[in-house]
Amino acid sequence: MLGLEISSIPAILPTLEQRLSAEFRQLQWIMNAYTLAMTTCLMAMGALADRYGRKRVFVTGIAVFGLASLICGLAETVPILIAARFLQGASGAAMLSSQVAVLSHQFRDGAERGTAFGWWGIVFGIGLGFGPLIGGVTVAVASWEWVFLVHVGLALVTLTLARRGVVESSDPHAVRIDLPGMTTLSLAVFCLVYLIIQGQAPDTGHPVELILAGVGIASILAFVAVETRTRRPMFDFGAFRTRAFSGALLGSAGMNFSFWPFVIYLPIYFQSVLELTSVAAGLVLLAYTMPTLAVPPFAEGLLKRRGPGFVIPLGLFTIGTGFILMWLAATGSGAGWWVMLPGCLLAGTGLGLTNTPVTNTATAALPAERVGMASGMDMSARMISLALNIALMGFILLQGNRAALETSAALSDTAALDRIAEAIAAGNLSAAGADGIDLGAARQALTHGFGWVMLYGAACAWGLSALSLMVFGRNGHSSPADQNGEALCRAGVEGPDREFCVAASAGEGRVMQR
Repeated sequence: MLGLEISSIPAILPTLEQRLSAEFRQLQWIMNAYTLAMTTCLMAMGALADRYGRKRVFVTGIAVFGLASLICGLAETVPILIAARFLQGASGAAMLSSQVAVLSHQFRDGAERGTAFGWWGIVFGIGLGFGPLIGGVTVAVASWEWVFLVHVGLALVTLTLARRGVVESSDPHAVRIDLPGMTTLSLAVFCLVYLIIQGQAPDTGHPVELILAGVGIASILAFVAVETRTRRPMFDFGAFRTRAFSGALLGSAGMNFSFWPFVIYLPIYFQSVLELTSVAAGLVLLAYTMPTLAVPPFAEGLLKRRGPGFVIPLGLFTIGTGFILMWLAATGSGAGWWVMLPGCLLAGTGLGLTNTPVTNTATAALPAERVGMASGMDMSARMISLALNIALMGFILLQGNRAALETSAALSDTAALDRIAEAIAAGNLSAAGADGIDLGAARQALTHGFGWVMLYGAACAWGLSALSLMVFGRNGHSSPADQNGEALCRAGVEGPDREFCVAASAGEGRVMQR
């Protein structure tokens, strides 16, 4: 459900632009309402799951997600759809933070744990991999509403499975909810994403943006102050002293500075620049997303043999290389869907190498009773970077379009440039004709904008790959099980169990974990 709701929606954005008369910024909000709500609620849901029970929060999230999907499918206006997407994101946060904690609690042995997270990656990959095709086929065969309505049935099935198969667990030390931390983090992320999407620097001419900038900065400072002084913080900055945990969170951010936000804009390139139908675009997008289905078992095996300090930087570097190949294909002569395939496949392979090892490493690096907090921080790193980069990539796309139009069309009217650049970014190339821009120039401007976005994705993936490699250091080649044993030792295990801590530090973490 979570995978489908991320990757199937981009395939219907051009349809929503026509059917609901959605503008480019509204299309961004249709995507970002989901990720923004998930971002702002993820840590809170992880804390609630630790306090009141992970199964309870998981089941509640499933039920609300099904209801929100029903509202999305019945929406007749853009504002209602955006509001329902916020509800989807909030309930999705409950499901996502709880499911990782549930897996970590029910599968603790090294080999069994690797198998569980490998299958989690496969199932998540099914939704992500087939999402673009499902979205395109659904629009062609039925209507865009069914892209959302399908989750009503899936929610019922998931509720049945969860009630029978999930074992309740909680953190006995989580006796209070970190409400100040939840509030300040939510405000900070919302203000920052809103300002990026608006694309305007805060100044005296835009009082709302100026106020939001001030609230955002104050919220970030307040969040850091609150979390460093709270006895049981939902976002424990002390966890960053564990190299494996810090390196894993850099991997989480790296995937969402490059791969995932770009999947939202890639259908626009395929349909508007390469003139593919929604179904054909969905089929080509399989090259981008399907490796996330095939690669996770191999990635988990590589994680056991070489450790996270090898596989996570390698995955991010592979994503960046795929973006460079896509940039060369898009901006070179004879651009077509077939020349985009190698870059798409390579980027998807890099994502498959990174995705499940990041989650496995992050949750294994800290003591077991803090797995809810660890999974919440991991998923928050993903969602915060995803929400920010959906907005950033949209801003870069607009600026790339605008720069090309200034050169080719010799337009000097700022308002006209912004209006045409937004229409082109949304894939509405014909609208540019009303302002005297021919179809070829509009397509060239959109290609130029996508070139900027691809270079940005490559730079982020490579930069975070290098940074994660440095953070992992020499300890990055130990397995997650070994790191879990070391984390337990650092948590203060004494007495008869101390000998197991010594064994754990010598590379026998699975003994300590059991």
